[in-house]
Amino acid sequence: MSSFRASLDLPPVAHSVSVARHVVLELLRLWRAPQDRDDAALLVTELVTNVVDHVGGEAGLALELELSDGWLRVSVADGSSVRPVVRELDSENPRGRGLRLVQAIADRWGAEDHQGGKRVWLELAPRL
Repeated sequence: MSSFRASLDLPPVAHSVSVARHVVLELLRLWRAPQDRDDAALLVTELVTNVVDHVGGEAGLALELELSDGWLRVSVADGSSVRPVVRELDSENPRGRGLRLVQAIADRWGAEDHQGGKRVWLELAPRL
């Protein structure tokens, strides 16, 4: 099976969310990835939005994708060392549900130290 890898540096601004989503959809189409493209795009939207909302202009943003042995690994790295937290649902606050979606849809996910900041990653198994 073929392996593919791509990375893209983006500024941590609102417009980068739609750019990241578009790039992921196009790459998965070109790679003929066996994952649900809409799920992958939704999860990338959540990860990039977290950087834009919580890190902002403090640091850069790197989107990385790798398709290997049928598995898709997506990561978003930024310069902030503050780790993401899955929040409790709060009916008073409609925001803060992104990592719950990642937790529910991704087959695996996590965060790790990366070059003085962090990398939040997720993996999606092939869907047959």
